[in-house]
Formats: sequence, C-alpha cells, structure tokens
Amino acid sequence: MLEDKTAFITGGGRGIGLGIAKACLARGAKVAIADIDPVALEAAAAELGADAQIMTIQLDVTDREGFAAAADDVEEQLGPVSLLFNNAGIMDSVTPVAMRGETWDFSVNVNLNGVYNGLQAFVPRMIERKSGWIANTSSMAGLIAAGSGFSYHATKFAVVGLSRSLRYELAHHNINVSVICPGMVATSIVENTKKLRPGDAERHSTKITAILSGAHERLLSHGESKEDAGERIVSGLLENRPYLFTDASDKDWRPLLEQMHEELLSCLPSAEPALAAAQGA
Repeated sequence: MLEDKTAFITGGGRGIGLGIAKACLARGAKVAIADIDPVALEAAAAELGADAQIMTIQLDVTDREGFAAAADDVEEQLGPVSLLFNNAGIMDSVTPVAMRGETWDFSVNVNLNGVYNGLQAFVPRMIERKSGWIANTSSMAGLIAAGSGFSYHATKFAVVGLSRSLRYELAHHNINVSVICPGMVATSIVENTKKLRPGDAERHSTKITAILSGAHERLLSHGESKEDAGERIVSGLLENRPYLFTDASDKDWRPLLEQMHEELLSCLPSAEPALAAAQGA
C-alpha cells in the first residue's frame, strides 16, 4: 500500500517510533528514522535488517536548521516524504513549588517545538505536492490531566490542539493530519528523558520521582508492544482517523474521557440567566 512512499519518523531509534518504522516497512515504504541517540539508531538499523529500505539520521528535533537539513538529505536519497511522524518526546515535570523554568523549557522545546520544527520542514513541500499524511505524537495525557505533571500535560495538550487545527487548515491541500495519543506502551521514555535532562533543571520532588518511577515500571510491565502500537498507528493514519490510539482496550480510558467531557459540557453557561436579566431590564 505504501510502495514508492517515504516515511520520516522522529524518535525512531526505539519504542513507538521503531514500531511505526516496522509497520511502514511492512507496507512497502522507504523509511528514514531520526533520533538524537546514535547508539539507538545503530541498534534500530540492525533490528530492522540490512535489506530494509532505511536511512538513519542523528537529529535533535529542537534544532530547526538541523531538521530542515535532514529533510533535504532524506528527500535527496529516498525521495519525497509522504508520511511524517513527529514522534520524538520526553516525559518530565516538576512540582509547582519548584518551578523555575528549566524543566518547562526542556519539555516545551522537545515535545512541542520539536513537532513544530518537523512541520515547518515538511509541510511546505507537502503543500506544493498536494499530498501527505502527518501524525504528531501527543499522549492520553494530552486529553486527560491525570497526574503526569503540569508541564508534561501542557505540552501534550498543545500537540492535540496543534494537530486538530492543522487537520482543518491542511485538508484542502489533500494533507491528512492525525494526533497520536498513546496509552500504555512498553517504552523506556522515562529513563531516556533522564539522560537528556539539562544539568541545571529543577530537582525532582519525592512525589514527582515516585510518579515517574511508577510510570516507568507500569509501561514496561503492562504496556502494549511497540509493534502493536506501530501497527495501530499506521493503520489508523491511512484510514484518516483524527485520533490514533494504541491501547487494545478502552476500559481504562473511556470512563476518564467521558468524565472530562461531561465536566466540560456541565460548565457551559445557561441562556436562562441572560434572558431573565434582559427581561428585567
């Protein structure tokens, strides 16, 4: 289905990104996997196989000029990029008591600006060709504020808004935009984030440390495999679903989503007080 197509995947050296790469390759696509970690890229290339049509690129998604250069290199070697997966991300936060800005900037630069940089690098090319698929990775934490830390939630909610607005703004260019909202996927995002965390960032409180440690353990012990997650993401993108979920079961998320939407609707103001005031006047 994706023969002669090229996919570009950030955070492609491991986890969900690597799962997406496998799903694209299985459909005949050529794949460029970008990652900040050269060791992860080498391991990913070995896992994907020597015969795979792949290209590896060391890329820091916060580097806008580097992203543009990577786009040029990939399209020169593999052809026009038809599928863009802005997947790279980190999971970090601090208690509001300790907020100074370092962790906020770190989270925003990777989770939000990294997505924007990918869009700026590739969307103009897709508009010129009048074709493309884009999937930006948010999280279930981008739909539900469920205790993952305010800075992490903020960036992931922002990616949902960015993706939903671009879905409408790019539709007439024949470009489909979806937002990936992973639930429990067996990745090492927490440990990888620790390696990238700025040395001057705020120290984690006992509470935040416990949250991140618990998240790491739950992801590895109860998360979906990267292959299953990648398959659901690519299948959903090609079906032009606005939201791409990774969990096989909705039993944990549906009640929380329903609660959030019920709370939202319950806060809409009634027309009756305004009408009464107008009549009184």
